[in-house]
Amino acid sequence: MHINGFTRFLLIAALIAGMSAAAFADTIRLKDGSVIRGQIVGFRDQQFTVLIGGGARGRRSQITLYMEDVDSIEFDAATATTTNAGASAPEPVRDQAPPPRTASTEPRLSTNTGTTTPERNTPRPAASTPTTAAEGSFFKINVRVRADNSANGWTNSGLVVRRGQKLRINSTGRVSLGQGRFSTPSGLPRVNDENKLMRGEPTGGLIAVIGDDNDEFIFLGSDTEFEAKRDGVLFLGVNEGNLNDNSGTYDTVVEAEAVSGGGR
Repeated sequence: MHINGFTRFLLIAALIAGMSAAAFADTIRLKDGSVIRGQIVGFRDQQFTVLIGGGARGRRSQITLYMEDVDSIEFDAATATTTNAGASAPEPVRDQAPPPRTASTEPRLSTNTGTTTPERNTPRPAASTPTTAAEGSFFKINVRVRADNSANGWTNSGLVVRRGQKLRINSTGRVSLGQGRFSTPSGLPRVNDENKLMRGEPTGGLIAVIGDDNDEFIFLGSDTEFEAKRDGVLFLGVNEGNLNDNSGTYDTVVEAEAVSGGGR
């Protein structure tokens, strides 16, 4: 079959476009409605550094975006790009997962106990009023938290947090826990599960851990705010012992305080 020059050009252009699209992991939506697809490689002095394009010899262009111009950032879970809101850090290897999914000691942070409940905010609308300078500046990351046993039951949020950094986390959706049971991020307080990571918290609720060598789990539920107690990657998961028959995802928005230098 003979392919003329114009047809060959179209085929090559389509191939290059497909390869470029596959390489981009991050979707940055700006407040003016623009959408940028690239790879976030750094954050310093209230500015994101983003690699875009796929030029000759594998070279890619670099742009800088001011944080106040960014509306939201969405990561491709398949590539788990890491965003650092203060300093760079390597992404944990998938095989070197956070703590194993076995029963653990009681959490230090909980939204359901009277003595260790972190301060909670009322739910915020999707288009919230910009945060004032006195409150600090926050940027958003959208994460789909899987309920199954993928990656040892933990979803890498792509965010490296610093000790003392404030985080606001809001989550919606419904997942299947198997055996005809369904849960929201708030969990099922009446369902007993001796093997879940946080025994004192509702089964199926949204939980978190900072770092891949830490068992200080944090119960998040549908909406919470807290300060990070250590540096590390933020992982999100479901508070249940048996994840093998689970399915579905929680749609989660992480709002992280913008910090610079060494944090607090």
